[in-house]
Amino acid sequence: QLQLVESGGGLVQAGGSLRLSCAASGRTFSRYAMGWFRQAPGKEREFVAAISWSGGMALYADSVKGRFTISRDNAKNTVYLQMNSLKPEDTAVYYCAARWGGYVVPSTHRTDFGYWGQGTQVTVSS
Repeated sequence: QLQLVESGGGLVQAGGSLRLSCAASGRTFSRYAMGWFRQAPGKEREFVAAISWSGGMALYADSVKGRFTISRDNAKNTVYLQMNSLKPEDTAVYYCAARWGGYVVPSTHRTDFGYWGQGTQVTVSS
């Protein structure tokens, strides 16, 4: 069993930056691929970024490519999402997710992730 707790959300002006963190419980964190998803009001939850268990490969949604960076520290059981050049359309609840398995290429499909955090609100004002 894995428990995930996100932090770092908040209110920021357009063009600003935020760094989200997701702390995981359990001693097998390094065996999970990790992902970030987001859900805006009235919209479906969408993929943002994912990273393989080793950190060797990361994938991004086209809408955030070049602005967001996902990383992980397996010694600290934590995955991060550095968000730069934020836009009002980035406003959403951001969720951390975990998928068991040593996949070289991380998944971008939310149905592949079996563990989810409670979410953290990110609001970008114009």
